[in-house]
Amino acid sequence: MERRGINSGGSSDSDWEGTDEVAAPPGAQEESRSHWRNLSAFWLLGLCNNFAYVVMLSAAHDILKTETNQTATINVTNASRYDCNKISTAAVLLADILPTLIIKFTAPFYIHQIPYNYRVSLCIITAAASFLIVSFATHVAVSLLGVVFASVSSGLGEVTFLSLTAFFYSDVVSYWSSGTGGAGILGALSYLGLTEAGVSPRTSLLVMLIVPVMLLISYFFLLLPPSSLPRWKFPSGHSSVNASDRRPLLHEPPSRESGKRSHRTMASKWRITKSLLKYMLPLSIVYFAEYFINQGLYELIYFPNIKMSHSMQYRWYQMLYQAGVFISRSSVRCFKIRHTWILAFLQCGVATFLLVGVAYVFLPSLTLPGIFLIIIFEGLLGGAAYVNTFNNIAVESKAEDQEFAMSVACVSDTLGISLSGVISIPVHNYFCGLS
Repeated sequence: MERRGINSGGSSDSDWEGTDEVAAPPGAQEESRSHWRNLSAFWLLGLCNNFAYVVMLSAAHDILKTETNQTATINVTNASRYDCNKISTAAVLLADILPTLIIKFTAPFYIHQIPYNYRVSLCIITAAASFLIVSFATHVAVSLLGVVFASVSSGLGEVTFLSLTAFFYSDVVSYWSSGTGGAGILGALSYLGLTEAGVSPRTSLLVMLIVPVMLLISYFFLLLPPSSLPRWKFPSGHSSVNASDRRPLLHEPPSRESGKRSHRTMASKWRITKSLLKYMLPLSIVYFAEYFINQGLYELIYFPNIKMSHSMQYRWYQMLYQAGVFISRSSVRCFKIRHTWILAFLQCGVATFLLVGVAYVFLPSLTLPGIFLIIIFEGLLGGAAYVNTFNNIAVESKAEDQEFAMSVACVSDTLGISLSGVISIPVHNYFCGLS
């Protein structure tokens, strides 16, 4: 097992454990087991945290057909050259991301006052509520309310769990990221698989209530938190905490064990935020282009003369995109990308190509597998941007700054997604108004 943190600067075990071969201390095996339990817990936390968010996007095309039996039909007349819904799937995206954006923008300035157990409990409750509300909704507005609950759960969870990594050995970041990628592929694949098997969208969502239960078990029973973690007790005053208390399970290099974490002024918070912009801006651009494709263009990329229905094609797009995300979010232990602006450039190129393809309706002339490959590549770029951004921040942040830095940086992808949702709606309306 590699026992070097991602901020070890290339130092091997012998650089800080001593060069002499000595017998392992009696508690070494127990410490190793605890470490692997925590790695497994963070993978499952990432999986469960993003699961509801992913499923709501995969089900977007179905959610917008909630009222097909109402007098206000959802489908646009055949006057359009595109097979469109009256409401863009970007409406589901906005409901799934705007609450997250609000949470992420404000959380770094108050979230440290709320113990972790209360935060996670709220994540579990809102995730379960999202599945129940969307499942039993008979109106689009009620369905979108359920999507909002999924957004609250995912947004609060991401801020919470990324901040939580500061209390553990630093390689939990890569496992968390891989778990979020796993949520993408498993969430999209499970919804696709259940509906392909003939299970109704409503019943499929009810089956997924097992995921909030898994989140509860992963956090409260599998994870082994350090004693310094504020779990139930609210803080009293601004007491300082030793940075060395934040990763007690395995030792870090000496450079990460010094310093104090005291109450930060607004000036110090702004200083940290500015230092992160070189990673936050490329991530925002990647996710803007990515979700402009996903919620603005996927619905318009339609192959009419094949056996798959339009809804089924949309579900396949979402599943293949998430497959690419999962692969790249799990890749940081194999290779790292420091210059993430390259990923932003490539993702904008993919978005431009697909936008032109939709405008001139030449994409259906390509083979469906060709579109599938483009979508997988899009997912690879997005996942790589996410995991490398947070890996770079973990490497470069001081120990006493990392908890705050992680919570601030996670607003980047959400901001890009929100902007793409706002722009995707008028783009959808424009194309669907063409005859």
